[in-house]
Amino acid sequence: MPLLQTFKNEVRIPENNDWVVFILIGCLFLYIFMMNIVEREANLKDFLLQKYYDASNNLPSWIITSVVTTLSLSILVSQYVPILPKYVADFQPFGYQLNKIGYTLIIISLFYFIRTALGFLFYQSIGDGKKWTIFYFTSTKFHFIFSILLIILCVTHYYFPIDRNSAFIYYLSFFSFVFIFKVFFYLFHRNNILPQKWYYKFLYICTLQIAPLLMLWKLLFI
Repeated sequence: MPLLQTFKNEVRIPENNDWVVFILIGCLFLYIFMMNIVEREANLKDFLLQKYYDASNNLPSWIITSVVTTLSLSILVSQYVPILPKYVADFQPFGYQLNKIGYTLIIISLFYFIRTALGFLFYQSIGDGKKWTIFYFTSTKFHFIFSILLIILCVTHYYFPIDRNSAFIYYLSFFSFVFIFKVFFYLFHRNNILPQKWYYKFLYICTLQIAPLLMLWKLLFI
């Protein structure tokens, strides 16, 4: 019996991560499509360094980059969501229940959608609507690099023997650095994508960068 109990304790069910491969391959195909069709066979350097007035198809590129960022971020973050909220667990249409990856994907998608909508309204309300297209053009470049890093982290997380509990601290430090870098990137970018007046810049950073992240943290981890 002790030997049998020891054997049972040592048995480990192999984790099936095929769904991660399929999603990441889909993300890569989206970027291949974007670079070859949407961006007209642009190379990486030309895409990242192109100027706003020389670029075309900015909206499709922005949408594709947002989709890839949302998917890759959801794959990584979902592994650390502790539990599903009770109202989500109790909601079971046709007998199906959301798992953590589905819940995380919905929350992060809503996060980006609502923040984008509020950003558009913000620029329109301060009479600076013309900057909105320049804003999401510039934001596309930032999130493209960010999503590539996320894809690398996803591959490392799922397919390399790392301590996932300890890795959470490194992920948290990485995301904190990215957030701070993004704020300075927006503030000092040559395209001047933030409003000209300092109090509008302060309002944007507080209400459309910091506050949504705090809400996202609460919905996913608290």
